[in-house]
Amino acid sequence: MAKTATSLSIIRDRTDVMSTTTARENIGFIGLGLMGHGIAKNIVDRGYPLTFLGRKNRKPAEDLLGRGAKEAATSRDVAAASDIVFICVTGSREVEAIIRGPGGLKEGLKKGSVVVDCSTSDPVSTVALAAELKALGIDYVDAPLSRTPKEAWEGTLDAMVGAPDALFARVKPVIETWAGRIVHIGDTGDGHRMKLLNNFISLGYAALYSEALALAEKVGISPPRFDSVIRNGRMDCGFYQTFMRWTLEGDRDAHKFTIANAFKDLTYLESMAGAAGIANPLGNATKNSFAGAHATGPAEQFVPMLATHIAKVNGVDLMPMKDGKKQTI
Repeated sequence: MAKTATSLSIIRDRTDVMSTTTARENIGFIGLGLMGHGIAKNIVDRGYPLTFLGRKNRKPAEDLLGRGAKEAATSRDVAAASDIVFICVTGSREVEAIIRGPGGLKEGLKKGSVVVDCSTSDPVSTVALAAELKALGIDYVDAPLSRTPKEAWEGTLDAMVGAPDALFARVKPVIETWAGRIVHIGDTGDGHRMKLLNNFISLGYAALYSEALALAEKVGISPPRFDSVIRNGRMDCGFYQTFMRWTLEGDRDAHKFTIANAFKDLTYLESMAGAAGIANPLGNATKNSFAGAHATGPAEQFVPMLATHIAKVNGVDLMPMKDGKKQTI
């Protein structure tokens, strides 16, 4: 009897797995950039049927095809094949074009489907898109990310989700394929609001570190000596350690988040503060730190390189060495 019960249990478990797999929703994905490729990879690796929109860089597409995903020619085709569509692009302007533009998601989305925006977007745009799609029977979720492409690939990103409770419960299993920490912030739009606050803090740190490093060098305190005081002290943190790998080690890929994206996010923060009617002097100061670097150097440089830009403006050389050679940006 025990052996029979065990056999029945195994059959029951296998049936449950098959039912779960069969019941899994079809997922669409648009935005195979630094973060998006890793996210999409984890979705398909965890057994979800995935249809993605390819891009000029064929490496992510070929990788996903090799994992069993399908490629679509237009956003409309992605929508038509999907129950839940994830978008991971630069910001609101791109999201709006993907949804509203010719061959866009609105032309292919079915009633009852969901769009999940993982971009760092303007909450004003997010709320407007949600209302527009709601009129068509389509739900909208904002689930912006935190951390880096490394965590995206490993499936351990942080996600800040804005959605009603029932909708959050629907999308959470898919988000769990690529996020190690998921925080349900509130209703639609709240995820993007929280993301801007999160980035205000991190980019504010970046502006402070950059100016402090430039001033330190100017008065004769080198980056390694500066670091010997801050590291392992009360002012140390994970962001500081990642940020400093460029200045100390010449590691240009330590924090792959561009100055252009940082500047864009801080303009969204300024807009949010203005709409809320609150003074945001430190936010504006942080934005201006990035605005200068954005205007004078290649915008695709990464956030830790802000220190090099601010130092240069002040007649200080903080260009790091790597393997005995002076780096360039």
